[in-house]
Amino acid sequence: MKKHIKSIVLYLLLIGAVIFAVATIYNHTEKEKIILGDVVSYFEADRVTSFVIDGKYYITMNVIKQDAAGNLQTKEDGSFDTSEVAYQLRSVDLFNEYCGDYVKNNQNLKSYDIEPQAVTPWWVSMLPWLLIIVAAFLLYFFMMRSMAGPGSKINSFGKARAKTVNDSKDRITFEDVAGSNEEKQELEEIVEFLKDPAKFTRLGAKIPHGVLLVGPPGTGKTLLAKAVAGEAGVPFYSLSGSDFVEMYVGVGASRVRDLFETARKSPASIIFIDEIDAVGRHRGAGLGGGHDEREQTLNQLLVEMDGFGSHEGIIVIAATNRPDILDPALLRPGRFDRQITVDAPDVKEREAILQVHVRKKPLEATVDLAVVAKKTAGFTGADLANLLNEAALLAARRNKSLIGTDDIDDAFIRVIAGPKKASRVMSERERKNTAYHEAGHAIVAHVLPHLDAVHQISIIPSGRALGYTMSLPAEDKYSVYKQELKEQIAELLAGRVAEALIFGDISGGASNDIERATSIARKMVTQLGMSDVLGPVKYGTNESEIFLGRDFAGGNNFSEEVSAKIDAEIKALIDEGYATAERVLSENRAKLDFVAAFLLKNELMDSDQFAAAMDRESVTIEELEAMAAEKREQSRRENEARAQRLREEAEAAAREAAAAEAALMGSFAEHPQAPDSVQDATPDTQSNGNEPDGNDPDGNDPDGNDSNDNDNSDVTGKDTQA
Repeated sequence: MKKHIKSIVLYLLLIGAVIFAVATIYNHTEKEKIILGDVVSYFEADRVTSFVIDGKYYITMNVIKQDAAGNLQTKEDGSFDTSEVAYQLRSVDLFNEYCGDYVKNNQNLKSYDIEPQAVTPWWVSMLPWLLIIVAAFLLYFFMMRSMAGPGSKINSFGKARAKTVNDSKDRITFEDVAGSNEEKQELEEIVEFLKDPAKFTRLGAKIPHGVLLVGPPGTGKTLLAKAVAGEAGVPFYSLSGSDFVEMYVGVGASRVRDLFETARKSPASIIFIDEIDAVGRHRGAGLGGGHDEREQTLNQLLVEMDGFGSHEGIIVIAATNRPDILDPALLRPGRFDRQITVDAPDVKEREAILQVHVRKKPLEATVDLAVVAKKTAGFTGADLANLLNEAALLAARRNKSLIGTDDIDDAFIRVIAGPKKASRVMSERERKNTAYHEAGHAIVAHVLPHLDAVHQISIIPSGRALGYTMSLPAEDKYSVYKQELKEQIAELLAGRVAEALIFGDISGGASNDIERATSIARKMVTQLGMSDVLGPVKYGTNESEIFLGRDFAGGNNFSEEVSAKIDAEIKALIDEGYATAERVLSENRAKLDFVAAFLLKNELMDSDQFAAAMDRESVTIEELEAMAAEKREQSRRENEARAQRLREEAEAAAREAAAAEAALMGSFAEHPQAPDSVQDATPDTQSNGNEPDGNDPDGNDPDGNDSNDNDNSDVTGKDTQA
C-alpha cells in the first residue's frame, strides 16, 4: 500500500512540475497579436492612448478603434473606444528609433511607462525547459523500472503461470473423492512413494515419473490429482496445457523450464497439467513445422521429463480426454509411462457421489438417491452436482423448504433437454400431432422387450423440441446387441408411424428421429459388422478429423459396388424397424389413443402413470390424475412439516438466547464488581480479573474455550419433435 502511495505522489509531483514549466513559459495573457509595422502605424495615426513596456520589452497598448471609413470610434460618454494589443519588442532603443518622436508629439497619448530592463541570468531562462526535460526523464525512468520489476509482466512473461496449492485449508484427500475406487488405488502407490521414497529406492524400484489420467470431462481427473497432493502433503503446481503456448517463439519452452525449476526447489512436489493435448499433440507432417512454437514447447517438456533422476521427488500428472492424439514420445516409458482411465461412475459410485452433494441439501422423504443414481446412467460427477444444484434452484423458486422428487425430475429434464417453454403457443393440430407422436414412441418402447423403460412423456416444448419421450436404462450397459439396436430403430421411427396411422399424413417433426435411426443402421453395417450380406467387415476410416500436427486422412476405403450394398443394407434395417413399429402400434391402437388423450389434457405423464395405463385393463384418466395429485399432496405435507419444524427450532433458539441473557444480567446484579479499595486491602489474594467477588483465586471464569469435470455424456431420451 505504501509503495502505491509513493508512486502516486511521485507522478503527481512530475505532473505539477510540467504544469509549472509550461505556465512559466506561457505566462503572458493572451492579447491581440500584431507586428512592428502595426505598432508604428498606431503611433503615427495618434491612436495610442497609453502603453506600458515591461522589463522583457513586452509592450502593451490601448489603441483607439477605427470604423470602416477610418474614423476614430467613441463611446456614448464621449471617450474613445479602445482595445488592448501587445507586441514583443527586441529592445527599447528600437522602439525609440521608430516611435520616439510620436510619443513626444501625440495628443491622444495620456500616459505611458517604460520599466527598466530586467537582467535575468541565462540559467533562469533555461530553467523551465530543464524542468520539462528532467520530468520526462524521471517519468521514463520510473516507468521502465516498474515494468522491469519483480512483479512486472515483462519480467514474468517467460515464467510459468502455475497455481500452487499447498495450504491446509485447501487440502483435499481421497475421502473427499466419492467413487473412482480403482483409480484411487492406482494413485495410492504414488502417495506412498512421496511419503516414503526409501521403501522403493532400496529395492532398486523407480516410481513412474508421469501419470496420465484419461477420461471424459467432468469425471474428476483434476480432483484426483489434488487428492494425491493432499494425501502426500507436498506442493501441488497446477496449470493448463494452453498456458504454455504464446504467440512469441520460445515463451512456452521458457515457461516449461521455469515450472520444473520451481518444482525442484521442494523435496517432493506434483506438477499437474490439465488438457495436455493442447501442447502435446502428435508431431508430424501436418500444419506447422519445426519452428512451431507448440512443437518447441513439447520438445522442452520431453527433455525435462526425461531428465528426472531417481532422487528427484517430482511427479507429473496430466489429464486429457484425447489420448489418441498425443505424441508417442510423450507416452513412452520414462515419461507418461502409466495411464489411468477415469471413466464415468457406475450406479453405486453415482449414489456415493449424490450422497456427497446432498449433505447440505434437505430432501423429502420420498427422494430415493438409489433411484436417482439408476436414472442418471452416463452422468459424471460434475453432471450429478449440476443436477442437484438445478433441483435446489427449482425448489427455492417454488418456495419449498425441501427438495422433492419432482424437483429432481424437472432438473433432469432441464439438464438434458433444456428448459420448458410452457408459454409457447401451439395450435390444436400441432398439439394433437405431438401427443400421438410421443405416445407412439412410448408404446413401442414399452412393448419391445430389449428397450429401456419409459420415464416421462411430455408435449410441453423444451429447448428446440415440441415434446419428448424419455427412456432410462434400468442398469449400466457396456455392450450393445443387434436385436437391441433394431428395436431402437423401431422406437425412433414409431413417432412417424403413429402420425401416418392416425392422420394419414406426416410432419417434419421426425427429422431428428430419422437422422438418429439412420446413424444407428449405418454404424451396424459399416462398423459393428452386423450385416448378414456384408459380413463382419469394417468399412471406412475413423481418422476423418483434422488435428494440428497430424496428416490429413479420411475417406472411403471401399468400392462403389460395396457402397451400393451398404446403402441397401441400411435401407433394409430402416424398413424392418418401420414395419415393427407399425405392427406394435396397430396392435395397441386403443392404448395409443388413451395415452394421447391423457397428454392432450395434462401435457405430462410420468412413469407410474404410463405403466398403469399400459398394464391395467381398464383405467381412466381421472385415476391417473389422482396418482399425481397424491404425490403432490404428500410433498406438500412434508414441506409444511419441515417449515413448522424450522419455525419451532428458531423460536426455541430465541427463547434460549433470551433466558441466557437474563441469567447473565441476574448474575451481575447479585455479584457486583468489588471496589478497588477491597482489592487493595487484600494484597495476598491473587485474582485473574474474572472473579465476580474478587476473592476467589480459582475464579468463576465465564469465558470457557472449547476447543467434481464436465462431461455431458448422453442419457438417451427419445426426442422428437425437433
